[in-house]
Amino acid sequence: MHFSDLSMRQQKILRFILAFTTSHHYPPTIREIGDEVGISSTSVVNYNLSKLEDFELISRDREVSRGLSLNLSRLAEIGLAFDESNGDYASAMNGLAASAGNARSTRFRVPVLGKIAAGQPIPVIPSEPYDPEGWIELTEGMLSLPTGRLFALRVQGNSMIDASVLNGDIVILQQQETANNGDMVAAWIEGDEETTLKYLKREGDMVHLMPANPNPEYQPIVRPADKVRINGKVVSVIRML
Repeated sequence: MHFSDLSMRQQKILRFILAFTTSHHYPPTIREIGDEVGISSTSVVNYNLSKLEDFELISRDREVSRGLSLNLSRLAEIGLAFDESNGDYASAMNGLAASAGNARSTRFRVPVLGKIAAGQPIPVIPSEPYDPEGWIELTEGMLSLPTGRLFALRVQGNSMIDASVLNGDIVILQQQETANNGDMVAAWIEGDEETTLKYLKREGDMVHLMPANPNPEYQPIVRPADKVRINGKVVSVIRML
């Protein structure tokens, strides 16, 4: 088999996966692949990825986010053509091999504990014993912090849209009980028995949990400091398309 034996669509997909992974040190999502190669249907992207998997050019873990990896030795065998205007093929392959090796050694899973409101608070207690609803797979290259004591929550609501946190996103949080003014936190409100995602602002004995949406519908939540418990600080936002 040779690279030219693949369909034009499969060639484009494979080249994009190679370029994206080399640049970002983690693979693209199905939606990102479709957007790049002009395929609006995720089922069509999935079909072509399955064909590439049949050719042993890629491997996929369908139970994790971005669970896609390239078979570097197989790509070399079929003579994958690399656009010289974007750089040398050999150096790109070397860079990809390095990033793939790094990803293998530093991949980790973060538990998704439920939903968190970026709007009106909803019940969530991340510090309590839990049975995660799922897991999201990351690499250390996606975060600038140690991988310990992390958890994830699904965002429900629009109060943080000016902070580029949208309804349906997943936020990755470092579990901690303290945070600085201006940090985006998951805060448990005692008495209300609810958790919310907001910017933290302390003023004297009061805590202001500040939204990031100019709509008057979204107002700060103000409570005595001893009634607000920080569960974690947001360290990353994952857009689930």
